[in-house]
Amino acid sequence: MGEPGGESGQATVEWIALVLLVSLALAAMLAASPAWFPGARLAQAIATRLICAADLSESCSTGRLVAAFGPELAARLSANAPEIVYEQGMTALPVDFRSCRGKLCANGPGSGPVWRSDGGQATVAFVHAVDCRTAEARADTEGRGFDCSGDRAGNLYLQYWLYYEDSATLRGLPGDVGFHQDDWEGYQVRIGPEGTDARATSHHGYNYDGGPGSWLSDVGLVHRSAWNRSTGRLYVSGGSHAGHVHEDGPSPRSRPRWTPGSHLTLIPIETLDPSARRTRFAITPPWRKPVYRDPEDRGT
Repeated sequence: MGEPGGESGQATVEWIALVLLVSLALAAMLAASPAWFPGARLAQAIATRLICAADLSESCSTGRLVAAFGPELAARLSANAPEIVYEQGMTALPVDFRSCRGKLCANGPGSGPVWRSDGGQATVAFVHAVDCRTAEARADTEGRGFDCSGDRAGNLYLQYWLYYEDSATLRGLPGDVGFHQDDWEGYQVRIGPEGTDARATSHHGYNYDGGPGSWLSDVGLVHRSAWNRSTGRLYVSGGSHAGHVHEDGPSPRSRPRWTPGSHLTLIPIETLDPSARRTRFAITPPWRKPVYRDPEDRGT
């Protein structure tokens, strides 16, 4: 039995580092392999568990991202996760629909930095990547059914999808006008030769700025792409959860409630099992939307 402060503790740290290194290498190799490669799904699951076992983060986002996308894309997804700034008065939070689909678990503190609901649920973004940067990446991406044609070539698209337990667009009116169960809203980043752009889903289209100028887009009368320079922030409207990536007024830190991007739990949609993908929602989930396969699509 080793003496306190001896070499056994150091050996444990070195062993964890070795396991993590080997697991990362395996995950990177699997991420570059075709989905039909024999044993790829089982090997990916094993690699993810090994990474998670060595990962010191609470949610194991790193392990899931690396196993699904490889180290480079995993780092991009983590670095571009938006800071979410909520409208004053909001208590709703984006959560994992697999463990929470009700108000008792999906609402949290009404002020300050928040990344966990009153019921203990983590704030979650379901993520997806469409890599059109190189000829090799485009061939692989298009082989899996995603669109890299035309102006998409040369770009990397990162999608962040937020699930809320319901939506109340016209919450100021009596009754259930504008109300429906389940709500999926998105934030997307386009990284290309000219820089990094972003856009966010409004209620029926895409948005960059908030305010009256965007109301036609919010209610679905106008559809637009709304790409513009990324601010790294997603401003969420109460009730409808419509988003935009720029807002005039006070700085985010002076606003009452926000979730830092570093505290979002990132879950690759590609890792959801078939039963999760078959979940019935009141609205269309991300993986069934046209924009999931065509990252330039203007509809939601």
